[in-house]
Amino acid sequence: MQRTTTAAAAVAAVLAAAALGLSPHQAQAAPAPAPALTVAADASSAASGVTFHDIPGSGGITLKGNVFTPADAESGRKYPLIVLPTSWGMPQIEYIAQAKKLADSGYVVVSYTSRGFWLSGGQIEVAGPPDVADVSAVIDWALAHTPADADRIGLGGVSYGAGISLLASAHDSRVKAVVAMSGWADLIESIYSGRTQHLQAAALLGGAGYLTGRPGPELQQILGDFLGSKLENEQAMIDWGRKRSPSEQVDRINANGAAIMMGNAWGDTIFPPNQYAKFFEKLTGPKRLEFRPGDHATAEATGLLGLPNDTWTNAHRWFDRYLKGERNGVDTEAPVRIKPRGDAGYESYADWKSVGAGGTEKLALGDSEHVFANVDSGANGGIVMLSNLLDQFVQAPPTASIPLLPRSFAAVWQSERHSEERRIRGTVKVHTTVTPTKADGTFVAYLYDVGPLGIGKLVSNAPYTFHGKTPNRAFGVDLELFSTAYDVPAGHRLAVVIDTVDPLYIEHNPFGAQLTFSSPSGDPSYVSVPLREQ
Repeated sequence: MQRTTTAAAAVAAVLAAAALGLSPHQAQAAPAPAPALTVAADASSAASGVTFHDIPGSGGITLKGNVFTPADAESGRKYPLIVLPTSWGMPQIEYIAQAKKLADSGYVVVSYTSRGFWLSGGQIEVAGPPDVADVSAVIDWALAHTPADADRIGLGGVSYGAGISLLASAHDSRVKAVVAMSGWADLIESIYSGRTQHLQAAALLGGAGYLTGRPGPELQQILGDFLGSKLENEQAMIDWGRKRSPSEQVDRINANGAAIMMGNAWGDTIFPPNQYAKFFEKLTGPKRLEFRPGDHATAEATGLLGLPNDTWTNAHRWFDRYLKGERNGVDTEAPVRIKPRGDAGYESYADWKSVGAGGTEKLALGDSEHVFANVDSGANGGIVMLSNLLDQFVQAPPTASIPLLPRSFAAVWQSERHSEERRIRGTVKVHTTVTPTKADGTFVAYLYDVGPLGIGKLVSNAPYTFHGKTPNRAFGVDLELFSTAYDVPAGHRLAVVIDTVDPLYIEHNPFGAQLTFSSPSGDPSYVSVPLREQ
């Protein structure tokens, strides 16, 4: 889902359109199926052009789309087809720069505004069955109206377009390759992980949906229940999300056999990386997983301008290999490729479990800590879209002064200073025992890299919410923090902080609630930190 790329991708799309001589108004205009506008992209040499069309979607609606065809297209010759559904809240010009590049290299490229947004018909279905059926309808139209090859069809997209593409690959066996950037595999784990509503993410998506489209009644109901914390409707929300989760249809995706490439950012505040990694491990066909620093869709944003971009470069290579049959080496490279946060270069791994194969360091959380709820201690995960963008470009993640955190509202454990660098890779896990004074509650766990002056840089975090517990009775908690790749310098220490309020999430702590975190002798508390092999 993604109006969230408006911070980066919306600007990128408008600038890309401007580079081709289009105004946003022209880009949304779409007369009948005949070409409405053709733009020569390079006057000095033959290049592809763009035409705008009304494309029949499923259920009788009209989708606003554009088509790039190779400039040197020969009569009777067929070309591989790539279909690009737009991101959440984005118009059909979103991919225009990349679509031109693909067409110049020999593809027919069809991009369309997803149903319910801008001038496309229908209502926002959040990658529901109508959206999936739209992809097949667009493929049908492209095969009938362009020189597209029915045996060489690929799908791709950023965020919402990525999720729709993955789902469509489960339902249309004609799809041979997918590139899913900054998308989701498990919608529930993405915005409801730890049984906690991701407030800023959901509010941003919901607001963008109302601004740029027409939310359907089901989405309005689900969004209201979600933000309103209506627990009596929780199962309905979960069932709704599962129907829109590619992870629930992985068997069908595997059976159809499409080659799947996925990319995401470590700090994605809309679709955290854990759920992509778990889904990747379940895929049995050709596959590739890439993680980079940044936030939601920021790793792909410059590519939407047509600028050099690693994610898009590999996307083109993936399509070339599995739609053109080019032996470009992308299939012989290690399938997991990650770039740690900071200035480090890329690392390659045989699979996801190998990322943290250097061993696990367990840090004891031995001292019992007692905190009062409902007060933000100052430890938090930052601001959606902004904080991890700063981490990506200037290595400035959210920080907190660990010695100054108020111990009445924050539980804090610190390791000894490490004499050697610690290369954290993968998913940090926290195990602890919680005793609440109320039946319901929320807490958020953070892992910090603490320097000599006590300033902690956020390594990772995750929320956890419980309901219906017996007050004053202890229970165990196992919590996975969001996956990351972070190098802790020698001389620094790690700190685990737990508090009960974070602006990123909705908290469920009743007034006057208190939480005690303990480490029973028979079930000691700890944080498990996966490390890279030296």
